[in-house]
Amino acid sequence: MIEAKECWIVNSGVTVANGASPVQEAAPKAKMHIREQWAKKLDFLLACIGFSVGLGNVWRFPFLCYRNGGGAFLIPYFLAVVLGGIPMFFLEVALGQFMGEGGIGPWKIAPLFQGIGYATAVIVFLLNCEYNIILAWAFYYIFASFTSVLPWSHCHNEWNTENCTTFDKQLGVQNLTTFNNTSLMMDSQVAVAKRTVTNISDTTTLSSLGSTSVGQVFNRTLLYTGMSGSGNRTIFPDPVTEFWERKVLGLSSGVGEPGTIKWDLALCLLLAWVIVYFCICKGIKSSGKVMYVTATSPYIFMVILLVRGITLEGSDKGIDYYLNPDWERLKDAQVWVDAGTQIFFSYSISLGTLVALGSYNKFHHNCFRDSIIFAVVNSMTSFLAGFVIFSVLGFMAHRQNVSVQDVAESGPGLAFIAYPEAVAQMPVAPLWSALFFIMIILLGMDSQFVGVEGFITACVDLYPHVLRRNHRKEIFVAVVCVVCYLIGLSMVTEGGMYVFQLFDYYSASRIVLVVAAVESLVIAHVYGVSRFCDNLVIMFGFTNVVSVKVFRWAATACWSFLTPAFTLAIFILGCVNYSELTYKRKFVLYEYPPWAIGIGWMLALISVSLIPIFMIQRMIITPGSFKQRLKLLTTPHLRRHQLRPNEDMQRTVLQENVFYSSAEDIHLKTDIESNLEDGNNVLLRNYENSKGNNPSLSNTENNFI
Repeated sequence: MIEAKECWIVNSGVTVANGASPVQEAAPKAKMHIREQWAKKLDFLLACIGFSVGLGNVWRFPFLCYRNGGGAFLIPYFLAVVLGGIPMFFLEVALGQFMGEGGIGPWKIAPLFQGIGYATAVIVFLLNCEYNIILAWAFYYIFASFTSVLPWSHCHNEWNTENCTTFDKQLGVQNLTTFNNTSLMMDSQVAVAKRTVTNISDTTTLSSLGSTSVGQVFNRTLLYTGMSGSGNRTIFPDPVTEFWERKVLGLSSGVGEPGTIKWDLALCLLLAWVIVYFCICKGIKSSGKVMYVTATSPYIFMVILLVRGITLEGSDKGIDYYLNPDWERLKDAQVWVDAGTQIFFSYSISLGTLVALGSYNKFHHNCFRDSIIFAVVNSMTSFLAGFVIFSVLGFMAHRQNVSVQDVAESGPGLAFIAYPEAVAQMPVAPLWSALFFIMIILLGMDSQFVGVEGFITACVDLYPHVLRRNHRKEIFVAVVCVVCYLIGLSMVTEGGMYVFQLFDYYSASRIVLVVAAVESLVIAHVYGVSRFCDNLVIMFGFTNVVSVKVFRWAATACWSFLTPAFTLAIFILGCVNYSELTYKRKFVLYEYPPWAIGIGWMLALISVSLIPIFMIQRMIITPGSFKQRLKLLTTPHLRRHQLRPNEDMQRTVLQENVFYSSAEDIHLKTDIESNLEDGNNVLLRNYENSKGNNPSLSNTENNFI
């Protein structure tokens, strides 16, 4: 047993070494704040629901369900819940609760793999930079909704083109038989429009119209005949799309033309970050209270919008499209990939935040029960959101006399084009628009500030002796928010949407599957799944023999084989079906240049590459032979309350309320090497003496980090 004696007591201002009486420090330091815990058990559950139940449930799941076989998609979806979602969600929150730390610290359970903590911190940081852009857009739309007539409901605005056509005018034109055989454009212009839709990178097309902007090509075009799921139909420039692309985004022709910052969007983004800061600056005690509003109120707005949606004419058409099962789709591998990635996306797995949330639980809290409740709430929310969205899309398809698939979209296209277009056709449109975007803001806001809290927790737990004193944490939170805001400014330029798509597609997509598989394999086969199950049984206080056996069997089967096999299979299938990023606008399919795709891959690999990098770094700085290093780095560092009865202390590094860094270990390389050669896993007396003579060594809160 390698033992680190208790030598630092938080908030006491004293040092205790080798059981001696407290001795007052020579120079008093600012007291280190005690680590917070959830005030109530419900706070943790609401935080998990608020973080994970977000925009993906509203704008991604319904579209995936419709596209992948309707009701048939629920089979791979719920299979993914059982094999991937619940096991990984429970593993992460249980690990955080057991170790009592967030971010990098919990992986002292297997120090060789602490790169997992760094990888998840990078992923959630990149996600935080991107996610708040959506809230900035939502704030913009909700401010625009405070009017008697929605600005995207007509073509009489300064940003509209002369060819902008409202829905009523489109119906009138499409009912004329002359449009079935002739076009109001010259044939050459029709060919140009078609070629531009097919390949937006065709510079000859752009120059032939004397234009430097893709948007201007279609602003000059009155209409073109395009292929849709329902056959040939005429598509017009509409006020909803022009409001989104010309007014809100000021969209440029590509990622290579960033243009200027849209200062109205920049102010909305600033507002979003200011709200995030004040929600989390005081830690979970303040954010936990905010959760009672942000995690529950979206359901009120969702029910209101659902009641309104199902009373609209044609809503049954949309719901039928949403749920009508197509069993043949289950033969397509992409359906299973979509189900798996949706679960990991909506459950917020491999972002490090669930570990951080779990770390604020009391040690004996039953997070297993909360994991089951969370899974039910998350999946039912996705299912409910489908009715909210597709009832309105059915109404819009009925009004336009087209198929639902012609109006169905996912992602930003659903929230900022399809749904606003439907709302504009309703009576009292500003009211329904405001309600919808308030719901979007509430769904996104708690996901955002809990995500930022997860990153803050990782940093504070890494350097608590620095950041957990005075008001340093509040200052650090402000610095993080400012840095994220400055990065986000690149996404509120005229070319910002292209940058946003890069972040969204690469930084936190399929990479989380790899991280999740590594997490499961490390817990099961490095630390030991049987050992971890013992820890959890003690932590939860399970006493029923049958329940304990079932729990052990299920956890062992999932974490040892089923979950990593499932996640890796989904990842491999996703790689097989991989296609490079494109940005599908309403009239244009934009293809990213190779250099932009390269940046996207850099965003993807910058996180997961930290796992092998830190493995190599640990092996280099740790003294001893390769076998000795490997043994030491796969030995967990635990405190006394985390030990099992009759624990094998030859396989444990014991530490009590103290962390130490590899830097100090290197200074004692000779002593540790001698200890390893003797084959004893006890801390050398010289090491104890060094700690006793050097209080700073005792106060370092960092283990192999």
